[in-house]
Amino acid sequence: MKAAHVARLARLVFHLRKQVITQTRQSARTERFVSPQINHNKMNSIRKIVETADVERRNGSAAARLVVAFSRGVWNALPQVLMQLLCFSAAVLVASHPALGQTLPKNHPIAHAPKDLTRYNNRPSLRGPSPWTPLANQPVFLVDGAANPILLTDGTVLVQDAGFPDWWKLTPDQFGSYVNGTWTQVSSTPATYSPLYHSSAVLPDGRMIIEGGEYLLSLDQTQLIPSWTEQGAIYDPVANTWTMVAPPPFFTVFRSLGRSTIGDAQSVVLPNGTYMQADCCTDQAALLDAKTLTWTQTGAGKFDINDEEGWTLLPNGKVLTVDAYVGSYDPSGRNSELYDPVTGAWSSASDTQVQLWDSCGGVNGASYELGPSVLRPDGTVFYTGANQCGSAKTAIYDTRHGSWHAGPSFPNSNAISDGPAAPEPNGNVLMMASPGVGNTPVTFFEWDGQHLSQIQGTPNAPFDSSFFGNMLVLPTGQILLTDFSDDIEIYTPAPGIAGGVPLVSVAPTNISRGKTYSIAGVGFNGLSQGAAYGDDAQAATNYPLVRITNAATGHVQYFRTHDHSSMAVAANDLVSTKFDVPATAEKGAARLEVIANGIASTPVNVTVR
Repeated sequence: MKAAHVARLARLVFHLRKQVITQTRQSARTERFVSPQINHNKMNSIRKIVETADVERRNGSAAARLVVAFSRGVWNALPQVLMQLLCFSAAVLVASHPALGQTLPKNHPIAHAPKDLTRYNNRPSLRGPSPWTPLANQPVFLVDGAANPILLTDGTVLVQDAGFPDWWKLTPDQFGSYVNGTWTQVSSTPATYSPLYHSSAVLPDGRMIIEGGEYLLSLDQTQLIPSWTEQGAIYDPVANTWTMVAPPPFFTVFRSLGRSTIGDAQSVVLPNGTYMQADCCTDQAALLDAKTLTWTQTGAGKFDINDEEGWTLLPNGKVLTVDAYVGSYDPSGRNSELYDPVTGAWSSASDTQVQLWDSCGGVNGASYELGPSVLRPDGTVFYTGANQCGSAKTAIYDTRHGSWHAGPSFPNSNAISDGPAAPEPNGNVLMMASPGVGNTPVTFFEWDGQHLSQIQGTPNAPFDSSFFGNMLVLPTGQILLTDFSDDIEIYTPAPGIAGGVPLVSVAPTNISRGKTYSIAGVGFNGLSQGAAYGDDAQAATNYPLVRITNAATGHVQYFRTHDHSSMAVAANDLVSTKFDVPATAEKGAARLEVIANGIASTPVNVTVR
C-alpha cells in the first residue's frame, strides 16, 4: 500500500478512542455502564476477522497491523465489553475500508442518549449567572441525540436525530423565544439514506440540502456502517418532502466500493447562490444546479485531498481553506488556499505562520484534524488549530491584505480537533475546545480580536469532547448548541453590535395574507457565514429572514423568505429577497425587520391585512 493510504488507516486508533470517550461519557451520566449488544456468535466472527488481520499483519498489511496492535495494547486496560466494542469497529474497518484516501469513522454509539432531566435543574455552580439556558422543552423523544441544527428561512430550526432518519423542527413561541419553543416532527429521510457526519446548507430558494455521510444507518437501525456515501437529498419545507440527489458523475469511483464518495465533506453556498460540494476522499469538488439537480466540475489545482478541511466564504467572494495534508504528509506544512469562483480554480493563500492541522505522531499517527474558522466584522478570519505537538495554535487571516499572522495558543492542552465556533453580534467568536483528539472535558472560549478568554460551560461540558458540538446562530443573536444528547443549550452573548446591521431600502407598507412580496436592502447576508465546524457539518446563516412583530399584541412571526439575489458576505451590494405572508398571519399594524446572522435591521412599519 502507498504511504499515504497507510497514514489514513493509522487514524483508526484516534477515532476508536472517540468511541471509548463517548461510551464513558454515557456511563458517567447514567452512573452505569451501557453494554453494547454483541452476542457470542457475532463475537466469534469478530475474533476470526481479527485473527485474519493478524495473518495479514505478518504479510505486511498496514491496516491489519494497526488493528491487531491497537487491540492487543488495550485488551488488558479496558473492561471486556469495551474491548468487544473496539474489536467490532476495527473488524468492520478491515472488512469494508476503501482502498484509497477514505476518512476513517468517528464512532458515535447508537445507544439512546441519557434521559435524566434532573441534570437540567442541578446545574453546576458557576461564577456569576450562566450565559447558557436549556430549552424549556427538551427533545427527550430522540433516539440518539440532537445534531446538525439548521436554520430554515421561516425562522424554525431543523435538528437531526443523530444518524437516524427522523428530523424535528423547533418553532419559537409566540414572542419569538427559542428557549420556550416547541417541537414537531417533519418528514424523515428515506430509509436507505440516514447519514451521520455530512454536508448541509440552506439554498437561496429556501430548501435545505444534505450531502454525503461518513456513516449510514443500517436498515434495521441497529448499527452505523462506515460508508463514505455519495448520496444526497434536498428537503422542501413547504411540501415537507425529501428528494434524492444523484452524485456528481465525474467523482472518482473507488474499486473497493464500486462507486464514488462524498462522505463527511465540506460545502459552501457561493455568492451567486450556487452550492459547492467537496468529495471527502479526493481533491475534487462540484457545483450544483439546484433547479435541474445536475453537477458541474470545479476546483482545479487543489493542493491536497479535501479531507478534514473547512471552507470559509470571504468578502471578495473567494473561499479560504487551510490544508490538512491528508495524503501529502509534511510535518511542517502550513499552506492555505483560495478558491476563485470566477476561474473555478484553487491557488495558494500563503503560509499560515503557525501549524494548525494535527501532524503530531508522524504519517502513521497524526489525526490530520483541523478546527473551525470564522470571519469577523473587522475582516479577519479567526482560524483554530488542532496540532497536538505542543500547544494547539490559532491564526488570523487578514482578508484586506491577504496575509496571515499567529494568534494565541490554546491553554491546558486544549484544541479543536473537530468542533464548532460561531460569531456573536458583538464581534466575539464563541468556540468549543477539548484536550487532544476526542478527549474530555470541554472548555468554551471567546476571541474578541485581542484576547482568548475562557467562559462558563454547559452542564454537559465535563462529559463532552469538542467534536460532539454543533452551533447555530439564531435570529435573536443567541447561539444554539447541540451535543448528541437531549440537552440543547442556548448561549446569550454580551450586549453589543459590532456591525453588519441590515438596511432595508425597499419594502411594502401593506401586505396581505397568502401573498408574496419583494424586499431589498444592504447587508442582507451579514458579515460572515455564521457558525462553522469544518468538514462533518455546516450551519451557515448568511441569508435574510423577515420577522414581523404585531404592534398590539407583541406576537412574533417569521415570514418565509426565498430566492435571495445574493449570498455574498460583508458586501455593500443591494440584495433582494421574497417573503410569503402566511394565511395565519396576525392582522393589524406591525413592525417588519430583516435579520442576518442574529442582527436585525431598523424596523419598518407595515400593516397586515
